[in-house]
Amino acid sequence: MDGSKASWVNTTHDWADIVDAEHLGQIRQEPAEFAPDGPKHLVLEVVAYAADEAASRGGGRCVVTLHSDGSVSVKDDGRGTDTRVDEHGRVVKKPVMATKDLRFFDLPEAERLPDGHPRRGMSVVAALSEWLIHTNRRLNGSWSQRYEHGVPVSDLEPVETDGTTGTCVHFLPDKALRSQWSLNAGDLARWSEHWPDLTVRLEDQRDGGDRSGR
Repeated sequence: MDGSKASWVNTTHDWADIVDAEHLGQIRQEPAEFAPDGPKHLVLEVVAYAADEAASRGGGRCVVTLHSDGSVSVKDDGRGTDTRVDEHGRVVKKPVMATKDLRFFDLPEAERLPDGHPRRGMSVVAALSEWLIHTNRRLNGSWSQRYEHGVPVSDLEPVETDGTTGTCVHFLPDKALRSQWSLNAGDLARWSEHWPDLTVRLEDQRDGGDRSGR
């Protein structure tokens, strides 16, 4: 099998480039368009991928955690983000964070999220976050990578396997967005109606508390 990137089939993202600076810049210039409900919309963009995975597998779960530092993480139990090996033997992950989702970004009519706004893709989350850490657990290996404003600032760093698979996206929304937090258990109930194959749980660890809701 030809391992060159030129031979790889693009489904959701273009494997040819790992970063699309122009694309990220467009998002950062128009935060009101791409994150109309602030951080809650960013969370929805991430949960939508967990919902895709759950639908393909006949069911799945994810946990949304609000951390005391203002960051949020979304962790699912799917198969993990796709990775491939190029012609040089290097592991390449699908560029979901720093390039456009070909299905949605330029096609706002393609899908609406539970907040009624268009789905645009994970790159919106990365571009509008001060930092984002993508931890990926797959059967063929686990790793983590850090981004700042959508640009990777670390290589793929191996993490210890724990017998599970799935993806965790942990991000700190830009300061201008963080004041708009309004996520609550009622939102989760509405999301569950939109994505019946996915069970979503909320853990709120802000203010030193540890409150959970469904």
